[in-house]
Amino acid sequence: MAARDISPALKVLLTTDWWEPAVNGVVASVSTLRRHLEMLGCEVRVLTLAPGLRSRRRDGVYELGSVSAALVYDQARIGMLSHRRMLREILDWAPDVVHSHCEFSTHVWARRIARDLDVPLVHTYHTIYEDYTHYYSPSRTMGRKAVAAFSRKLLHSTDAVIAPTAKVARLLEGYHVERPVHVIPTGLDLERLRPARTEAERADAAELRRRLRIGPGDTVLLSVCRLAKEKNVDEVIDHLAAADRPGAVLVIVGDGPYRAELEAKVARLGIGAQVRFVGVVDPAEVSRWYRIGDVFVSASQSETQGLTFIEALACGVPLLCRRDPSLDAVVVEGVTGFCFEDAAGFAAGLDRLLSSSALRATMSAGALEHARRTCGADAFARSVEDVYRGVIARRADARYMSAALTAVGAMDRSLAMSA
Repeated sequence: MAARDISPALKVLLTTDWWEPAVNGVVASVSTLRRHLEMLGCEVRVLTLAPGLRSRRRDGVYELGSVSAALVYDQARIGMLSHRRMLREILDWAPDVVHSHCEFSTHVWARRIARDLDVPLVHTYHTIYEDYTHYYSPSRTMGRKAVAAFSRKLLHSTDAVIAPTAKVARLLEGYHVERPVHVIPTGLDLERLRPARTEAERADAAELRRRLRIGPGDTVLLSVCRLAKEKNVDEVIDHLAAADRPGAVLVIVGDGPYRAELEAKVARLGIGAQVRFVGVVDPAEVSRWYRIGDVFVSASQSETQGLTFIEALACGVPLLCRRDPSLDAVVVEGVTGFCFEDAAGFAAGLDRLLSSSALRATMSAGALEHARRTCGADAFARSVEDVYRGVIARRADARYMSAALTAVGAMDRSLAMSA
């Protein structure tokens, strides 16, 4: 701690293709990291993509003009690769470290800025792209090979890589990525994401349930995610229909390109009375929606960490999730939730959770305790700052060794000439 207190404050540039008001795990991770690095005394700026062609800077955020790439992925954008005035301003500010969070437009900028300033480049690998092969490759095998080659080449130019989970670290090892990989789970602001504490907050949760036409005796199964094919929400809908629990209402918070298919499936299965599609909510308001949930449900296997799962824990909502290595540190069986692998497993877990309010209360307390112990944003930011300081020190050592070798070589040449 003492070393941290006397170390000079760092200037950090975070780069990301996704930023507020978009709602996804990358935005949540980067915005949390920014706030808590600033609490540690760092000066932090963000380089991201503007929602249109006009570039601008406001509140420490550089927004690059961009065009839509929705044909590739819904809401994705491609930023301009050159903007001399903005680049000059960032270079004049001279960050001590550049930390990229996406692999495309802003990563090109991150790599150039780090090279021009001769400062370290750190990258967080948020997305398991082989789970998205249906967007870009007719073959999952060929898609995985392409992802491995792409990731290996991209990460070769970094000084260190941050993986949100051991699952991602193992994936990168399988891709033969040779850079140092640090496993650092994304932290959460546990003051913002928490259960209802006041009478007003409890009344607000009750009002949200009433607006959704959920009866006082009904149990809310909550899903918070982007409605895309890889999130596998249709499996949850299938399992709910098969479980035949009329008092269970599935509330789906989020939107995306797969929503129409999901709504059609609900209609086909005849369970419209048991499903509510809420749509996108303001990220600042998301804790209100977690508070209406009795159980958080998901069948996604495309998570790198599962931030919404952790958010649910922080709000005291036990989990019922498809088994996946990325959730090994999140779903503690029988303590914070249950895992399932098929419809029978889903039904069994759901039955245990819905049949006993006492068990739900116990697991809610377990979820809260687990979130407090493992998911704090302050520890997250401190661990990332330690990575920054480590790569900066290694760069300094490498420069010293290079200068020393050059001096020794010059001395040898001088001695040889004098002889």
